[in-house]
Amino acid sequence: MKRTRPLWILLIVCIVGVMLAGCGTKEPAWDSFEGALNEKSFPVPKDANSTEHTTTNVAMDYVRYSMPELKEKDGVPEPYLEAIEDWGWEEQKDEDSTNSRVFQKDGLIVHLTVHNGYFIVMIPKEKKASIKGLKTK
Repeated sequence: MKRTRPLWILLIVCIVGVMLAGCGTKEPAWDSFEGALNEKSFPVPKDANSTEHTTTNVAMDYVRYSMPELKEKDGVPEPYLEAIEDWGWEEQKDEDSTNSRVFQKDGLIVHLTVHNGYFIVMIPKEKKASIKGLKTK
């Protein structure tokens, strides 16, 4: 009888551990947003973690955000699209893609692409800035 007691305790601890691990995974909250690192007027879910921010690219300024729950085949989640529109951005319907979208607001253009486990917010740099930089050299 005393030998089975540690086994029962171990079994209970394992069950509780599995239950806590299963309950610990949380879905992304699509109700809380903040401005993107490269464009403060473009919403990004607060649950997203910035993993890479590149400003040295000549053509694009982009920020990569980690969100393990995203799937490329599912495209941009509907609540996120609604939030983008609520922030005043209009989708440019030129492209027929579920995981890559283009938005415009006040002359600014933002490209949003969804991949497995992350998404990227890209902003094209002005051509005038790169031309001006070449002329000064």
